[in-house]
Amino acid sequence: MQTPFHTVGLVGKYDNLCMGESARALGEFLRRRGHEVLLACQSADHLGIRDFPTRNLHQLATECDVVVVLGGDGTMLSIARELAPHGAPLIGINQGRLGFLTDITVEDMYDALAEILSGQYVAEERILLNGLIRRGGEAVFESTAFNDVVVGKGGSGRLIDLEIAINSEFVYSQRADGLVVTSPTGTTAYALSAGGPIVHPTLEAVALVPICPHTLSARPIVVSSHSRIEIHLTYADDARVHFDGQSYFDLKSGDHVWITRASRPVTLLHPHSYSYYDTLRQKLHWGKKL
Repeated sequence: MQTPFHTVGLVGKYDNLCMGESARALGEFLRRRGHEVLLACQSADHLGIRDFPTRNLHQLATECDVVVVLGGDGTMLSIARELAPHGAPLIGINQGRLGFLTDITVEDMYDALAEILSGQYVAEERILLNGLIRRGGEAVFESTAFNDVVVGKGGSGRLIDLEIAINSEFVYSQRADGLVVTSPTGTTAYALSAGGPIVHPTLEAVALVPICPHTLSARPIVVSSHSRIEIHLTYADDARVHFDGQSYFDLKSGDHVWITRASRPVTLLHPHSYSYYDTLRQKLHWGKKL
């Protein structure tokens, strides 16, 4: 079989036991097509699958021509951050709720995968964000986000005071519940709920979206993805920075959060018929009568 993807990696959402049947069936389908199938060892352990050779995520990224992710957008966010430094393209099968990133349905997964793995696909490169927290001049925490880096109030619920600079140039100060710094991919996530713009995922841009600012003049802004965004917490009785809502670090007054574009993008593969605007219409129910 002529295919640009000989070795295919499989990752299934770890805490969903119903995923085991889908992952096993998909692996058998790929094997019948002549692909070598490698299963993430975490998925094999949690889902009880012993039918395929296993690899850790680092090995999957280096040994596989493509990695198929079964789960929801949260699963894709987590796996994408892990695999992005290695350059392995990803295909998302949606077994979650929304499905902006995992855009292929379980019902369509066999036909869609056959199409993609035969070379008929749309490839998208999407940027990630890197966040570095500095305290007293020293780096104390660093992480990566596919969707967004969110500096927000903690459990006390009190507003926090921020100063924002871009490429060392002061932009504004703000009192708010927080600030979402989002990649184009993340503009349909938390930033959308906070009133931010929808940015096409292939654009090299980053949006800054205030969360409940204590002034009506505060508005989202969009800047180049090559910018360095600097957030200084001038007052934070209780604050925290979140990365995709999956990792976090507690902040103190005086901390600085530096956000830049990550060095490597994520490549997502879609069926040839994929349309981002069609996805928006479906997921956001555009044009439907109430």
